[in-house]
Amino acid sequence: MTVTRPARLTGAALCAALALIAAVWILKDLAVLGSPADLAWYWAGDHHFLIRGRSATSLVDPVLLAVSAAAAVAALRSRHAASALAATGTVTLALRLPGLWAPGTGALVTALLALALAAGLIVTAAAGRRPVTASYEQPATRPRTGPAVAAGALLAVSALLVVLWELYWATELPLEITVDRFTGGRSVIKAALAPPPGWLSLVLLALYGTAAVAAFARARHSRAFALLAGVFLAAGGLAEVARTARYELVGRLGDLPAADLLAVLNAYVGLLAGLAVLALLAGRGAPAAAPAPYPPAGMPPPAPPHPPPPGW
Repeated sequence: MTVTRPARLTGAALCAALALIAAVWILKDLAVLGSPADLAWYWAGDHHFLIRGRSATSLVDPVLLAVSAAAAVAALRSRHAASALAATGTVTLALRLPGLWAPGTGALVTALLALALAAGLIVTAAAGRRPVTASYEQPATRPRTGPAVAAGALLAVSALLVVLWELYWATELPLEITVDRFTGGRSVIKAALAPPPGWLSLVLLALYGTAAVAAFARARHSRAFALLAGVFLAAGGLAEVARTARYELVGRLGDLPAADLLAVLNAYVGLLAGLAVLALLAGRGAPAAAPAPYPPAGMPPPAPPHPPPPGW
């Protein structure tokens, strides 16, 4: 399956609009905080230095900005960008949905715009598909078996870690706070545009699990979903690694409680797993099977077998 040129142009425009929304909010936060380094540390989870204002964005916003820009470029350059457009639209839809009930007019307006654009992106990716008919067109390639299985295993382990951490927090926190982590209640302090932490975990669990299953099956759309999962996995791991380095936690691992030690190890595992998934699936896929050769023009058909088989 390929994507028609009008659908590709429409998808690129929708992705550009999604990237513009994230860019506007990031520029607004830069104007409030006055320092790109402070904003980056806020995205990494360090909120102790904020005395001049509070960021409205979170780590999700620069990741969505990069993902939307990459999807727009893919739509302009490739006839096989349907999976990239669909993956970007689905993840954006899921991450911006909590903005509908978040406090603040800005979060609500942003959520409405992003949801409309993301839904349009999914519809465009589905409606713009067409089968490969011309002989010079090649279908999207499948990922190679070895890299696909390795990436699927890393994503499956990452999904399992998300489940284990949510089970840990469910046992450590009161029921009210546990519910607020998924709904964005008053007990959860977060950036205005950020999804609730439990909701984010559910989205990442669905993304990692879907990408892992698609990678194991070597589906043609697996590369787009796995690369998207790798970006989120690497970005989250990088943020956690930067925060642990800022507080010099690595040098005193022996003094840390068990939960903090596991959190530090999880950060490095997430960063390395995300980078590995990107490296495994960023290359070319398996070559398509060569079509059966045609006999040269003017050549007679092959002679029947002799002696002929029964019923020839």
